[in-house]
Amino acid sequence: MIQNIVNYKNYFFDTVKKILATPSPTGYYEQIEPLMRAYAKEAGAKYEVNNKGSMIFTISGKSHDRAIGLSAHCDTLGLMVRSISANGDIRFTCLGGVCLNNLDGEYCFIHTREGKDYRATVLTLSPSVHVFPDARDRLRNEENMYIRLDEKVHCADDVLALGIRAGDYVFFDTRTEVVNDFLKSRFIDDKGSVAVLLTVAKIMKDSGYVPEYDVKFMFDMFEEVGHGGAVVPEGIFALLALDMGCVGLDLQGNEYKVSICAKDSGGPYDYGFTTFLIDRAKELKLDYAVDIFPKYGSDVGAMWRGGNNVRGALIGSGVQASHGLERTHFDGIANTIKLSLAYIERASELII
Repeated sequence: MIQNIVNYKNYFFDTVKKILATPSPTGYYEQIEPLMRAYAKEAGAKYEVNNKGSMIFTISGKSHDRAIGLSAHCDTLGLMVRSISANGDIRFTCLGGVCLNNLDGEYCFIHTREGKDYRATVLTLSPSVHVFPDARDRLRNEENMYIRLDEKVHCADDVLALGIRAGDYVFFDTRTEVVNDFLKSRFIDDKGSVAVLLTVAKIMKDSGYVPEYDVKFMFDMFEEVGHGGAVVPEGIFALLALDMGCVGLDLQGNEYKVSICAKDSGGPYDYGFTTFLIDRAKELKLDYAVDIFPKYGSDVGAMWRGGNNVRGALIGSGVQASHGLERTHFDGIANTIKLSLAYIERASELII
C-alpha cells in the first residue's frame, strides 16, 4: 500500500490549508465537524461523532472482530472572553498552553454565540513605546493583556450591545504559508497530523487496500486541555496517536523526520509498540528519531488515565517553535505518513 508519497504532496497541502483555515479552539467543534464529515465521505468511511465531539472515521477491514485506532486532535489553542472592562477593553482567559509572548499584537476574531464575528487585536496593556515606560518589559500574561475591539466602543455597555459576552471564543490568525515545502502556521500542532491521517485515508481508498481489521481514525476536541483521548472507540486493541514531534535542546528530531516518542510527562509509551514502530522505520529506511518529551502529553496518556485497556504509542512530524509560529517540512510529513501506513498493514503483530 505504501506508494510514492510525493504524489500526495498537493493533496496534503490543500487539505491542511482547509483544516487550518477552520477555527476549532479546544471544545469548539461547530465549524470543523461539517468539514471532517465531508472528508469521511470522500474516504468512503463510516462517520460518527461521540458525545465529546470526537469525530470518528471507520474503514472496514476483512475482520470485524477487533479494530486498530489512529488519533489526531482537531482542537487548537485559543482564547475565551473572560470579562469586559469599564472602558470597553476585553479581558481574556487562555485555552490550553498558549504562549502569550508571541501572541502580543496578533489579529483575531471574537465569535459570539449568535454567530457574529468581530475583528480585534491581542495587545499588552502597555502597547506603545512612545507612551509606556514598561512597553518592552511588561510581563505578557492574562493580567497584563487585553483584546482591542475594532469597533467604536467606549464602555462595557457598548461592547455588550454588540452581543459579546463572557464565554465567547476568540479565534486568532494562523498566518498559514507553504514555502519550499515548509508548512508555516500556528496550530500545525495538531492540524498537521489531522491532515496526515486524512491523506492516509485517501491513500487507502485510492489503492483499494482492505485492512486486516477495522481501522478507526479518531479526531478529538479536548487534547489541548488534557482529556481528549480519555474516551476512545470501542473494540480497538492498539492506538497510534499522531501529534507534533518536539524540536530543540537535546532532542534528535527535526522538521524532516518522523519522531517516535518513547516517554513524555506522563511516563513511557508501550515498549513493544514503540519497538514495533522503530523496526518498521528501519525496514522502510525512514528518516526518524526516538526522543523523550518531558514537557508534553498526548491522547494516549489521557486514554490510559481514562482506564482504557489499549496499547498506545506516539509519532509525529517534527515541528519547530511549537505553540507559537510553528513550522514543519513535507519530508517529515511524508515519513509520518509512511510509518502510519506501515502500522495499519502490520498491526496484527501487536496482538497479545
